[in-house]
Order: sequence, then C-alpha cells, then structure tokens
Amino acid sequence: MARIKQLSKNLVNQIAAGEVIERPVSVVKELVENAIDAGSTKVSIEINNNCRDIRVADNGSGIHPDDIMLAFSKHATSKIETVEDLYAIETLGFRGEALSSIISIAKVTCTTRTKDYDYGFKVECANSEVNKTQTGCAVGTIMTVQDLFYNIPARLKFLKSEKTEFAYIQELVQSIALINSNIAFELKNNGKTVLKTNGLGNLLNTIKDVFSKDTANNLKEVLKTDELSGLKLSGYVSTPDYTRSSKKYNIYINSRTVKCQVFQKAIDTAYKNMIAKGKYPFVVLNLELPPTDVDVNVHPSKKEVRYKNTNQIFSFIYSGIDMALSNYVERPVTQTISVVEFRNNEPKTQQKPSEDVYVSDLKPIKPVQEVFLQPKREIPKTVVPTIEQKTIVNIPDNQEEETEKIIGQYKKTYILIEKEDGLEIVDQHIAEERYIYEKLKSQNEIASQILFLSDVIEVSPTEAQMIKDNKDKFAHFGFEIEVLNDKEVTFKKVPQLLSRVSTKEILSDILENLDGDIAGLEEHILITTSCKAAVKAGQELSLFQMQEIIKKWRKCEKPYTCPHGRPISKVIPHKDLAGFFQRNK
Repeated sequence: MARIKQLSKNLVNQIAAGEVIERPVSVVKELVENAIDAGSTKVSIEINNNCRDIRVADNGSGIHPDDIMLAFSKHATSKIETVEDLYAIETLGFRGEALSSIISIAKVTCTTRTKDYDYGFKVECANSEVNKTQTGCAVGTIMTVQDLFYNIPARLKFLKSEKTEFAYIQELVQSIALINSNIAFELKNNGKTVLKTNGLGNLLNTIKDVFSKDTANNLKEVLKTDELSGLKLSGYVSTPDYTRSSKKYNIYINSRTVKCQVFQKAIDTAYKNMIAKGKYPFVVLNLELPPTDVDVNVHPSKKEVRYKNTNQIFSFIYSGIDMALSNYVERPVTQTISVVEFRNNEPKTQQKPSEDVYVSDLKPIKPVQEVFLQPKREIPKTVVPTIEQKTIVNIPDNQEEETEKIIGQYKKTYILIEKEDGLEIVDQHIAEERYIYEKLKSQNEIASQILFLSDVIEVSPTEAQMIKDNKDKFAHFGFEIEVLNDKEVTFKKVPQLLSRVSTKEILSDILENLDGDIAGLEEHILITTSCKAAVKAGQELSLFQMQEIIKKWRKCEKPYTCPHGRPISKVIPHKDLAGFFQRNK
C-alpha cells in the first residue's frame, strides 16, 4: 500500500465538485441561485457549445472587491456564520462550495461591481487558480463558464446529448422563474431565446409566460395559512379534468425547488379518485414554514428536505389543495363592527354594509348587528375598532343560478347546453355519478332495501374471508352480505339506489376494482355504488330529467371528473365555432 500523502488543492476541489456539479444544469442552478440571493431583478442565462459554455448575468448587489478572491475559495460564504445558522437557512445557497467546485472543472471569468464603486473587477479562474484585475462594468455580476469538464474527460463521456442536457437546464430555469415571479428571466440556447418572463410579480402571468394561456385558464388558486404554526401554502393547481402525462410537480419549500415525497404524496392523495391512472395534475405550490422547522442540509444538491413534524406538513398541504378543488379559498377580510352613537339618550347606529363571511361549509358568520342600549346619561360617540381576520370563502364558480338553456340530448348520452361563451357538452352518466358519489360520501347512514330473493354468488376463499372481515364497511354503505361458506355469498340488503341492479354485477365490480387494495375497500364500494346508481349512457331523458341532473351536478364541490377520473364536461368556445364557419371577421 502506498504512503499517505496530502492531496493537492485542485484535486480536492475536483473530488468535491463531483458531488456539487453533476452536469451542466448543476452549474446553472448554483449561479442562478447566487444571483437571486444577491437581490437581482433581472437574470439572463446563455448556453452554448453543447451546454459546456454557460453565461449568467444579473443586476444584483455584486461582490465586494475585498471579498472576490475569498468567494472562490473552499467553504467561503456570506450566508451563514454559526452552527445555529445552519439549522435556520433563509437563502438558496449557504455551503460555500459552488464557485470553488466550478473553477476546478472549468475556465471561469467573473465580472462584478457593487453600487459603492465606480469601477468593477474581472476575476479569471482556471485549475483553482484566481487572478483579479480592475475593469469597467455595470452593477451586478456576470459569470462566464467555459469548457466545462475540460480537465475531466471521463465526466464528459457520461454527459447526454446537447438536446437532453439543455432540456434539464430549461426545466430548471422554468421552475426557478415560477417561484421568483418578481424577477425577469431570459434563457437563450445558441443565441435563440427559449424562455422569457416579465418579472412583474404575478405568478399567474408567469405561468402563461413559461407554459401557456390554456394552462393558466385551467388552474385553481391555493391559499391556506396557519399563523399559530407559521405555515402558509400558496400557488395554483389544475382542475382534475386538465392533466398531464408526466409527473413533474413544481413544488417549493420556502421558495426553494425541492423533491419531497411528503409533498408529492399529499398532492396525489388530494387528487385520488379524480384523475385517471397515468395522468397527473399541473402544480405550482410553495410551502412557507419557519426555517427551524425544516432541514435543507441533507444533500449537497439541497433538493431533499426533512421536517420537524412530517404528519402536520402532509395534512396541511392536502387540506389546502382539497379546499381549492372544492372552490374554497382563503381571503383576508376586514369585518367592520358597528359604530354606535348616542344622541339625547337615543342610540343611533351607523354600520357599513358587509357581505356574509363563509368559513368552509359551516354556517355563515354574520357581521355584528346593530346594538341598542338604554343609557342613563349621554355618552360620547364610540367607535369600535375594525377587526381584521382571514377567512375561508366559498367561491361558487361551478354553480349556475340562472336556468340552464338545455338544447337537447346527443346520442342519448350527452346533454347539450347553450352557454354565453360557447357550447357545453355534459356526459349524463358521469355528471350524475359525481353527484351521487359526493352525496353518499357526506351521509352518515345510507338507506337500504331488503332483498327477499338474491342470487348466490361464487367467490374465492380469499374474497369470502375479506367480505367476512369487512362486513361493517359494507354495512356503512347499505350492504348486508351473508357468507354462506368459503366459496359462496348472498346479499340480504343493498342500498335503495341499487335495488334494481344485479347483486352479482355489484359485487363483481367491487372485487374487480379492488385489486388487492383492502385499505381502499370503502372507497371502492362508494365508487361502485355511485356508478351503478347513476343514469346510464344511451338512456333517453326528458327535458326535466336533464335539468335535474345538471342542477345537482352544478352543486358538487368537485364537478370536474367522476370518481374514476374521467372528465364530465367540455366547453367548445363560441369563437372556435364561429371561426370554423368563418363568422369571426
């Protein structure tokens, strides 16, 4: 075995760089995060030479002349000082490893200037060596990285195609731009602009810039706060009928892009039984919490996090999304209490009108009403201070107060409705299925129908035991099943809604969809009951029947998809119809 030796500074940095800088996107991430931490309002990223040349320019605070040389050394940072700071991180960067790692595997030029100086400095780095000269430049910092991995040929071999490597970069910049809507970002690839945001601070507009207007039009706002625990969830999620084929959630912890299983699980749970398998919602959500309650110092990439109270975080995220999909959103409300005047021993109340304040689906909380007292003496005018509070307001955007203008029925399956802005097509079966599902789920007891005659149904021994062990769950939804032996069962009671449906068909569907998920048995029973009880496709309906289906469906909390995840309605905009017939001129 060879003798132990002290490794060179450059070799040490190259080893460390392997953890921090995995590929070109890692360089972009570190440099852009530094720009954000510097308070920039504009950030420009340019990519060239198969993603091996990277330029990031910002208008941030710049680097102080006395700190420039130190900035490129190992573990040098302005973002933390003590051990305690490490457990209360409030910046994106904090390790002090990025720049020293980059200069060990690339040729780097840094041009920077602070507002306190009329001139700036240019720093040229290669092989971990740093040289500084004075130069003229604008306030801010320009980082130019060239020939990435030029001195590590083995790393170059592991890089994928230019198209793939740039896709990683584009996805990263998109994610960063979304959470920093107050910063104008521009991304160029080989001189061509592929992404540009306005930096006006409006998340919805940024979503339009990054993705599309169509995406922005299919989103629900999420806003939930808990002042006691210091939690806040904000952003947008798509309606269940607007999905994507890839599971790429834009999720953030204290405005930091993360990969968090707890966050993802909460999203998946909130959309359960509303989205078809293989489909995923569009999500842009930021969870704010006290820095001391989350640990971001888990991995050099800083994408993994750990929470002090995981269950609390899961429940908070889940309930925030569930509220948004149920058309509930938190709004700050100023509630004005009566101004009471007393004149000549007669009370007189001045009160500004205030709308009802709704908290979830509980009873409305009314503003304080007029107060009349019988004073013994004249009392000067008294003004009770305004009370400011946050409230959860129901936004009934899925409910129609006016009479539906139903045109008719198409193929005895779809209800056609004339809307002001277009033609709405509603699947009659799915719409009623959603209504029945929500109604049954809200009921404590479901009415049953006793069966005098019932088929004997063959099951496997495993299924027979499962039914026997879960009789109470079946009973909760109006079923009474008698297990005759380990291969046969029969129904004694079924929900009144299913009194005309074959018991064999009901049980077959429940067992078929269960697919070994015993924990989800109640949900499968509920879904099957709703599906079997709903009006069928191909069933002719009268105008009254169609109106009743639509009226009930409009009242649903989540009217977008059926419990299986199929979309319920489709609106064809009038402008599209007019355009097809060339009537929009």
